Amino acid sequence: VQLQASGGGLVQPGGSLRLSCAASGSFFGISTMGWYRQAPGKQRELVATITTGGKPDYPDSVKGRFTISRGNAKDTVYLQMNSPKPEDTAVYYCNANVIVRVGVRNDYWGQGTLVTVSS
Repeated sequence: VQLQASGGGLVQPGGSLRLSCAASGSFFGISTMGWYRQAPGKQRELVATITTGGKPDYPDSVKGRFTISRGNAKDTVYLQMNSPKPEDTAVYYCNANVIVRVGVRNDYWGQGTLVTVSS
């Protein structure tokens, strides 16, 4: 199972950016998917998660600015970043809880995509 993240780059404060992450490989299904980020010198932190049923969850730091969603096939996750702030600058990682086969689940991580918020 591989997760391929894309969409990072330079964005101005108050602008918008959309991250994508697609899962590929052999698996039975995918449960919760999410985005995490790690800024230089800081620990990795949660940005957003979304269940198979589409229920999102956000920490207060991004609530109201970021929106997580999943594709129709449920194997792709997106992060719409609106009104980003300089403190949102970080490497963003996608995560998926994959049902490898019935009764077996593993967590997988994408390779990370750098988001820089600067004017």
